Amino acid sequence: MTTATQNKNIIARILNINTSGEKGGRDLPLWRQLLLQILTIAIALEVMFPIMYIITLSFSSKTTRPSALELIPKEFSLVAYQQVMDRPTANPVTFTQLLTNSFFLSFGVGLVALLVAVSAAYAFSRFKFALRQVLMVLLFIPLLMPAVGLSAPLYLLLNQFRLFDCGNGITALEPIFSCAEGVTGKLVFNLRDSLWGVGIAMVASALPFAVWNLKGYLDTIPLDLEEAAAIDGADSNQIFFRIVLPLAVPQLAVTFFLGFIGHWQEFALSWLFLTKPENYTLAMTLYNMTGQYANAIPWNRFAAMAIIVALPVAITYIALQKYITSGLTTGAVKG
Repeated sequence: MTTATQNKNIIARILNINTSGEKGGRDLPLWRQLLLQILTIAIALEVMFPIMYIITLSFSSKTTRPSALELIPKEFSLVAYQQVMDRPTANPVTFTQLLTNSFFLSFGVGLVALLVAVSAAYAFSRFKFALRQVLMVLLFIPLLMPAVGLSAPLYLLLNQFRLFDCGNGITALEPIFSCAEGVTGKLVFNLRDSLWGVGIAMVASALPFAVWNLKGYLDTIPLDLEEAAAIDGADSNQIFFRIVLPLAVPQLAVTFFLGFIGHWQEFALSWLFLTKPENYTLAMTLYNMTGQYANAIPWNRFAAMAIIVALPVAITYIALQKYITSGLTTGAVKG
């Protein structure tokens, strides 16, 4: 055997070394591991590039966009964050109010959607009634459509509920009641132009996924537990609240946090429905900071606001990533 052949054999053996240390499963040669690691590093760099650019921009004290590409901050100035906290935009609304509005929508939508969805999912999972499968398919159809596609009918529906001051201490709630003929009432409240209306629209868009997600998990809970509780004298409410809900707590938490995360940065419905600055959210304010012309954008404050808006979502997802992943896969296979 020649020296060249021996060298080739040595190189081949090195590249095919199994460095994974796993006893079972398929061996992963060294060359494949190196190829996969190079690929994952390239993907990580591509993902982290815009994030690092925004972080660098947020620590700058200059409001203009940098002429050169900088990924490592040359200065650590917090002036942009201070300006955002003091006065986010020219609108007379504080950062605290914006944060409260965003938290109200995301937390409220997640909680209400969870309460409604767990009841509906339990009914679909345990009860046999007419048109059960048809209703499940109809519930699935909104998931095939973008949320903004449902905004027009929701806008028209919620805009019908308005409260008018007809004078003399008389109020009328349309479309149920109206002012006397010939009397033009003063608009006091419009459900569409309020955080409550936006919240209702968001709940409508969040319910289909929440019901399907919880229904798949409830199917995995053994029915024998409920039958045993019924034999011991438990009624339907006791079975639901004392047996089913405690067992479904992990998936309930996942469903709630998915609803919270998904609507924290909701922009389309809020921008379409809301017109009053005091009802704006953080995502709407971030868009308002762009202004009419690109040269007028305070880039450091824009970057600081983007980091502030994304930070709660990132922290929540990182903290619950293991539970979210396991919660989504649990119930995928019934058995």
